[in-house]
Amino acid sequence: MMNYIALPIRAFRSYFDRGHARSTNIVKNIFASFFIRGCSIAISLVLVPLTIHYVNPTQYGIWLTLSSIIGWFGFFDIGFGNGLRNKFTEAMAKGEHEKARVYVSTTYAILGLIIGVVLALFLCINPFLNWEKILNAPAGMGGQLRILALIVFVFFCLQFVLQLITTIITANQQPAKAAAFNLLGSVFSLVVIYILTKTTAGNLVYLGLALGAAPIVVLTASTLWFFQRDYRLYAPSLRYVNMRHARDLMGIGMKFFIIQISFVVLYQTDNIIIAQLFGPTQVTPYNIAYKYFGVVPMIFGIFITPFWSAFTEAWIKQDIPWIKGTMKKLKLFWLLLAFGTLTMLLLSAFVYRFWVGDQVVIPFNISLILAVYVLVNAWNGIYSQFLNGVGKVKIQLYAGVVGMLLNIPLAIVLGKAVGVGGVLLGNVILGVINMIWISIQYNKIINNKATGLWGK
Repeated sequence: MMNYIALPIRAFRSYFDRGHARSTNIVKNIFASFFIRGCSIAISLVLVPLTIHYVNPTQYGIWLTLSSIIGWFGFFDIGFGNGLRNKFTEAMAKGEHEKARVYVSTTYAILGLIIGVVLALFLCINPFLNWEKILNAPAGMGGQLRILALIVFVFFCLQFVLQLITTIITANQQPAKAAAFNLLGSVFSLVVIYILTKTTAGNLVYLGLALGAAPIVVLTASTLWFFQRDYRLYAPSLRYVNMRHARDLMGIGMKFFIIQISFVVLYQTDNIIIAQLFGPTQVTPYNIAYKYFGVVPMIFGIFITPFWSAFTEAWIKQDIPWIKGTMKKLKLFWLLLAFGTLTMLLLSAFVYRFWVGDQVVIPFNISLILAVYVLVNAWNGIYSQFLNGVGKVKIQLYAGVVGMLLNIPLAIVLGKAVGVGGVLLGNVILGVINMIWISIQYNKIINNKATGLWGK
C-alpha cells in the first residue's frame, strides 16, 4: 500500500525536479507547504461550523462582511509589500545583502508610518459610523458593532506591519516557513473559539478578539525569532532606513498597489453586495460554498507561490529554458486541478449536508459558478506569477482598473437577474477576458517579441 502512495509522489518530484537547484528548492517547499496548508484547510473547515454554532448565521454573515470591509485597508501598503518581495529577491540573487537590509528596513519604516496615520483617522471617525446601516444588520446592534469594528481594525493594523516577515521569507524562496505562521494562527483561533463555546454565550466581540489576537501573537513571536536567527543579517534597523531606496520599491510597488485596489473591488465587494441585495443571512451560504471551493485556490496556491520569486531569479539570470519548461508543467497541473474541481462540484451537496447540516441551504448554481471561478483564476494565476516576478504588470494594471469600474454594476445587474450566484458571475466574465490577453503577453515576453505596452 505504501508503494502505491509513494509512486505518484515520486513521479511528481521527478517531473518538477530535474536536477536544477531552483526546482529542487521549489519541490521541497511545495511538499512542506502541502502538509502545512492541508492542516490549515482542515482547521478552517472545522472553524466554520464551530463559529456558526457559537454565534448564528446572521451574526456570522455580519462578521464576514465586516472582515471584508476592513480587509480593504490592507492595500494601504501602496504595493510596498510586493515591491519588497521583488527587490529583496533581486538583491539576494546578486549577493547584495546590505542593500537587501536597506529594502527591509525602509519598508518597515514606511508601512509603520502609513498604518499609524490610517489608525489615527479610523479612531476619529469610528464613533460616527453607522455600522448597522453599513452592514445591513438588525436594529439595536450599533454599539456592539462599533466595538467589534474597533477591535478588528486595531488587530488588523498590527498585522499589517508584522506580516512583512512572511513577505521576506517568501521572497527568499521559503514559502513553506511563511505558511506555517497561518497554521499556528489557525490552531490558536480554533482552541480559543472552542473554549468560548464552552464558557460563554455567542458574542461577536469575543469572536473578534479570538480571531484577531491569534495571528498577532504568532507573527510577533515569529518576527523576533527569525530576525534574531536565520534573518539576522536583514533585521530592520533605523540606521538602514533610506528613503531614496523607497523609489525603487515604489516604482514596481505602485503598479502592484493599483492592481491590488482593483482586486479589492473585484473580489472583496461580493459580501457587501450580497448583504445589500439579499440581506446578511444570504452571505453565510455564499461564504460556506466559497470556503468549500476555496480549497482549490489554497491547493493551487501551495504549488504556485514559490514560483513568483523563482521566476524573478530565473529572469535576472536569463534562464529562459527553465521558465518555459516550468510554465508547461504548471499548465498540466491545472488540468489535474480542473478534474478535482469537477469532482468537488458533483459531491458538493453531500459535503454541505455533512459539513454544516441542514442549518444552511446552498443552491447548486452558486457551487457551479464558484467552480468555474476558481479554475479561471487558477489559469490566470499561472501567467500572473510570471508577469509579477519579472515586473511586467502594466497591462495587468489597466485590466484591473477596467475590471474595477465594471465589476460592481455588473455584479448588481447579474445579482438581481440570477440571484446570489450572479454577484460572482461578473468576476467570472472578467476573468475569462483576462485569460486572452495574459497568455498573449507571456508568449511575447518569453519569445523576446514584446514591444510597447506588451513589454512593460
